[in-house]
Amino acid sequence: MPYFSACLLLVGLAGVCFGATRAAEPASPDGAGVAERSSVSQYGITWTFDKPAKTGRFATGDWWVLGPVTVASIQPAPGPLAAEAKVEIKKGVWGDTSLKNDMRMRNGSMIVLQCGGKHGYDSRSSTYDPELSVKLPCALEPNRSLISTISNSAFPVQNFPHKIMWSKEKNAQVALKAAAVLTCLAEEPPADAFRPPYGGTEKPLYRAADLKWDLLLKLQPAGEVPSWEDFEGYFRRPWLDHLTNWTQQELNPNENQPCYGREHARLVSMASLMLQLDAPQERKEKLLIGLVQYGIDLSGLAKAGGVWNMGGGHSSGRKWPVLFASLMLDAPKLRELPESAVFHEDAQTYYGEGWFGQTALWQMITHHGPRQPYEEKPPEQWEKWDKTSEGYRCCCNAVAWAGTALAARQMKAIGIWKHDAFFDYCDRWMREDDPYAEKRGQHKRPDGETKTFDPFVDAMWKAYRKEAPEQEFSGVNKKWVWQDGAGSWVDNPRPAETP
Repeated sequence: MPYFSACLLLVGLAGVCFGATRAAEPASPDGAGVAERSSVSQYGITWTFDKPAKTGRFATGDWWVLGPVTVASIQPAPGPLAAEAKVEIKKGVWGDTSLKNDMRMRNGSMIVLQCGGKHGYDSRSSTYDPELSVKLPCALEPNRSLISTISNSAFPVQNFPHKIMWSKEKNAQVALKAAAVLTCLAEEPPADAFRPPYGGTEKPLYRAADLKWDLLLKLQPAGEVPSWEDFEGYFRRPWLDHLTNWTQQELNPNENQPCYGREHARLVSMASLMLQLDAPQERKEKLLIGLVQYGIDLSGLAKAGGVWNMGGGHSSGRKWPVLFASLMLDAPKLRELPESAVFHEDAQTYYGEGWFGQTALWQMITHHGPRQPYEEKPPEQWEKWDKTSEGYRCCCNAVAWAGTALAARQMKAIGIWKHDAFFDYCDRWMREDDPYAEKRGQHKRPDGETKTFDPFVDAMWKAYRKEAPEQEFSGVNKKWVWQDGAGSWVDNPRPAETP
């Protein structure tokens, strides 16, 4: 991918890490039905209770337990390592890393009541806080979720979506290997219940029987369809998304999820389009359950203080799963989020007067400090960070968003997205003809525009973008700006014409 390589050279992304394809979920040794159990296990993690407790599984395969209950032990055991168990930690091209050799905690667990910049999983991470690590025995109350992890003993490890990555990024430097969620409830849930969100104290239950299958289209495939088995695996396990800073990149479990936002969004984009294909319901079911579960988790995190507007490409892909889940479950409350829940795609897109006539513009929000808009200025006036912003624009955002934008259009979801600039900007990126060619002058259109890194998305866009149903735009448009040292929204109406 020569164009991507050029973008990496420009913005210095060679050290960006990603995640690894997870192993298949092993069969439960004592069955999946409701029963009194002394312990339950998932993804290599075992929770043992001080006495047998009533347990069962959600539709996702995750465990629930009736409480209050006491978790007496967790395996692998959380705790410190000997001083000689150091690992080699490499700095990225920006000369920094969020990891360090610190032996205080491995295989940590925590209960996420509020999103923030700290965690209790692995002390090698610079955002580790020992006060957040669960101490055993743990008295687990109803409406609480216990997240337990397994730490990697060495780096690098295989990237999560290594099948869609290029050769230089098939390995990653991440502290965690795996994570699983144990949810404590006061009453037995329905057998087909989704796991409630692992963040916060609200544990609403949604049922697979309520999925609105008729909302999914039956499009003929365009291009080669990705492996259904791979994508079922990508969305099988919980994705940890409660950290509100870039350090999550080197923490995210490499058997659970991607660690960079671009790949979050790429997987969400492709999964969303796969679910619009003319395939049997049983073929789509596991992937649909996984993507809806991710949306339920993100909705809960947003209501517990979650924010996803970090950096150049760190936090893409988090908004659409919430909206998708709310549509598929006919549950508007899932998308009724606080204003504090700022999403990456919205903060980075806005309307303005670009230097060659474009009106749907892009901006980088933060990168080693707040960054200002630059697309209004001609390239001759770009400063160092403006050029860096342009590099991130080309490498890490619309290339991951296009599939999501198309899926949302197909499901007539522009109105509930409530940020029109996102859709107009994706159209600008993917448009094959160039209405701005003359005004660009000596400056060539970036080679990366008109396509993504995923041939399936490109083929589906070419086949179905023009056929997407007409629908009213939301009319709700804001621009994220820096004022007096803080970020905030200001009105940003959609222009009458958006070529």
